[in-house]
Amino acid sequence: MAASASVPLRSTIPARLDRLSWSPFHTRMVAGLGAAWILDGLQITIASSVTGVLSSPKTLDMSSSEIGLIASVYLVGEVVGALYFGRMSDRIGRKRLLIMTLLLYLLGTGAAAFVTGHHHGWLLFFYATRFVAGMGIGGQYAAINSAIDEMMPSKYRGRVDIWINGTYWAGAIIGSFVSLIFLNAFAINVGWRLAFLMGPVLALIVIVVGRTLPESPRWLMTHGRVEEAERELAKIEDAVRKSGGELTPVDDSQAISLVPEEQYGYLVFLRLVFREYPKRAILGASLMITQSFLYNAIFFTYALVLVNFYGVSATKVPIYGLAFSIGNLLGPLLLGRLFDTVGRKPMIAGTYLLSGGLLLVSAWLFGADVLNATTQTLMWVVIFFFASAGASAAYLTVSETWPIEIRAEAIAVFFAIAQIFGALGAAFYGVLIGDGESRTGMVWGYIIGGLIMMAGGLIELLIGIKAEGQSLETVTKPLTSVSADE
Repeated sequence: MAASASVPLRSTIPARLDRLSWSPFHTRMVAGLGAAWILDGLQITIASSVTGVLSSPKTLDMSSSEIGLIASVYLVGEVVGALYFGRMSDRIGRKRLLIMTLLLYLLGTGAAAFVTGHHHGWLLFFYATRFVAGMGIGGQYAAINSAIDEMMPSKYRGRVDIWINGTYWAGAIIGSFVSLIFLNAFAINVGWRLAFLMGPVLALIVIVVGRTLPESPRWLMTHGRVEEAERELAKIEDAVRKSGGELTPVDDSQAISLVPEEQYGYLVFLRLVFREYPKRAILGASLMITQSFLYNAIFFTYALVLVNFYGVSATKVPIYGLAFSIGNLLGPLLLGRLFDTVGRKPMIAGTYLLSGGLLLVSAWLFGADVLNATTQTLMWVVIFFFASAGASAAYLTVSETWPIEIRAEAIAVFFAIAQIFGALGAAFYGVLIGDGESRTGMVWGYIIGGLIMMAGGLIELLIGIKAEGQSLETVTKPLTSVSADE
C-alpha cells in the first residue's frame, strides 16, 4: 500500500536496520552480492584472455583492429547500462534490477559463445553480445552498491562495501585460471567458447542466491510501500534473532518523516550537483577519475614493460598479471575494516596518497634501471594493495553521500565519468609510450599517474565526509524527508 503523496509517513526502519548485529542474513547478502561482482572480474579477464586466439583462422579470423574494438564496445555498453539501469534501479528497486541485469549479462555472454563465422553479420552479432553483456554489468554497479549501503548496519557499511567491490579481483583470478585451462585443454575453436560460457553458469547461481535476498526496506519506505518494507525488515530481524543476536528497542525519536514521491530523474541530480552538493560532486568525480588514471598507468603498460624491458616471454605475462590481481584482492579484504574503525577520511586519503606516492617511487626506480621483473611486479602488488582499497572506497563515497531517491543514478553517473576518463587514459598512455622502446615515456606515464592519484587523496583530505558509523540519513538527508512540525 502506497502512502498518499501529501501525507507524511513516519518510520523507524533506518534506525532498526542500523542497530542490527551481524547475522547469517548479512553473510548471505555479502556472498550473493559479492558473487555478482566476481562475475564482472571474471567476464573482463576471460574476454581479454581469449581475444588473442580470435585472430586465428581456426576461430573467428578477426583482424587486430576488430579485436581492439571488442573492449571499446563492452565499455560503451557498461556506460549505457549504468546510466539506463541506474535510473531504473531508483524507480523499480534494487532487487529487481539485480536480477534483470544478471539476466542481460547471461544472455550477452552466453550468446557470444555461439558466433560461428567472420562475415559481416556474425561480426556485428558478436559486438552486439559484448555490448549487451557490458550493459548488464554496468547496471549492476548502481544496483549492488545501493543495496549494500541501504541494508548493512552503519557500523559495518564501509568494510562490506569495500569487500564486495574488491571481490572483482577474485573474479579476475578465477578468469585467468579458467582461460588458461580452456585454451590449453581444448581445441582452439572450442576452448574460447567454453570460457565465455563459464560466465552464464555462474550468473545462474547468483540469480538463485539473489532471489532469496530481500528488497531494500529503505527503498520501499521512500516509495511509500511501508507495509512491504516492514515485512522485509521483519524477515531480516528474525534472521538476527535466530542467530542469537540482540534486538535493542528503537525509540520513536529516531524515526524519520517522509513524503514519498514517484521518482526523480537526472535533471534533479544535476540540480543537486550545482546547487546543494557541488563539493560532493567534486569529491565523487575526483576519487573516481583519479583511481581510473592510476589503474591505466599500470594496466595499459605492464605487458610492454615485462616483455620489452625485462625480457619476459609474452606467454608468461598472465602469471605476473595474476600476482597483482592477488594484491588487488587482498587490499580491500585486509584494509576494509579500518574504513569503519579508523575512519573514511584518513583511510581514503591514506590509500590514495600511498599508492600514488609508491607509483612515483617505482617511476624513479624504473628510470634508474635498478628493478628486475620480480621486484617490479612486487612494487605493483604493493601499489595495488592500497589503490584497490581506495578505488573501492570511491564507490562507497558516492553511494553514501547522495540521497536515497537518486542514489543509484548518482553511482551510475560517476561510474560513467570514471569509465570515460579510463578510456581517455588508455589512449593518453598509448601516445606517451609510443613503441615502448624508450624508458622515458613509461617514466612520465608513472609520474603523471602517481601525481593524479595523490591529487585524489588531497581532495579527500580537504572535502571528504566522515560517514563512518553514521546512519545514511544522517550523512545525506533524503530528498523526501520533512521535519516533524511540517
